[in-house]
Amino acid sequence: MMRDTKAILLVGGLGTRLRSAVPSLPKAMASVGDRPFLELLVRQLGAQGIRRLVMCTGYLAEQIEDEFQDGSDLGGTIEYSRESVPLGTAGALKLAQRYVQQESEFLVLNGDSFLETDFNELIDFHRKHGGLATIAVVPVQNASRYGTVQVGADSRVLGFAEKTGSSAPGIINAGVYVFGSALLAQIPEGPASLEREIIPRLLGQGVYALQRQGLFIDIGTPDDYARAREMCDRLAQAASDKH
Repeated sequence: MMRDTKAILLVGGLGTRLRSAVPSLPKAMASVGDRPFLELLVRQLGAQGIRRLVMCTGYLAEQIEDEFQDGSDLGGTIEYSRESVPLGTAGALKLAQRYVQQESEFLVLNGDSFLETDFNELIDFHRKHGGLATIAVVPVQNASRYGTVQVGADSRVLGFAEKTGSSAPGIINAGVYVFGSALLAQIPEGPASLEREIIPRLLGQGVYALQRQGLFIDIGTPDDYARAREMCDRLAQAASDKH
């Protein structure tokens, strides 16, 4: 069933590691094929009936706002929450809370990664477990670039391990979340990280993980960005999947 869930896209980061490959664009505006990477996310959400979007902009915000405007060209609506100083993923979400505080739950997506997934399935999982937050996680063969997520037999998140540089396989956070509106009250004003500060503090209140097997890519480094460009046709196909 298609739902009118609202989605927040976190697209305000400085993208320092990618600057050598994309020197004059916000990271989410890096081109994949002939379109910005961010357009893949907007199209993916729209294909699954999620068309009310909020973009948390910051670095070079005008480029994103000029490209996507009110969202009508892509069949939806886009509102903008622009940070004037870098706030991190949690601080940006807190700044945008006025756009989602009336929603019982909402999606949050990192603007520099793509996960092939059924968003409505993720929302159903979140409702069934009744927690404060649900994280989409994916298994990777080499988790050296990422911190890993420890998940219990009941799908509850037990903890997080910082990246160690080890090339061992692991379960990683795929940058797609469902949050209940009550989570917003747990975020202080000012700069903060969802991944490192807020979510680890909330594990006792019910944070769950749903493992996904679809295509996952994060364009945070020049090597992975090059890989995304090589996969542009496959990414476009995955973005158009209605599930």
